[in-house]
Amino acid sequence: MGKRKSRAKPPPKKRMDKLDTVFSCPFCNHGTSVECRIDMKNLIGEASCRICQESFSTNVTALTEPIDIYCEWIDECERVNNPDDDDA
Repeated sequence: MGKRKSRAKPPPKKRMDKLDTVFSCPFCNHGTSVECRIDMKNLIGEASCRICQESFSTNVTALTEPIDIYCEWIDECERVNNPDDDDA
């Protein structure tokens, strides 16, 4: 009589690394000085620098992460610094 074949275990799921919540400031270039906070009650996200006191706030959704707020701040800075570049 033969032995029953055992089922192979499925490979373990890879864990997603957590995204950063602290970034470098686009104004004072100080590393890890910008902290992003999300207020889901009021649907507002805020990124603020602890060194130069610059801040940026935007509307958020349930899927918004702190990196999204920081990226919007960087995009807005670039848009303000390059007014001659039109989207059309």
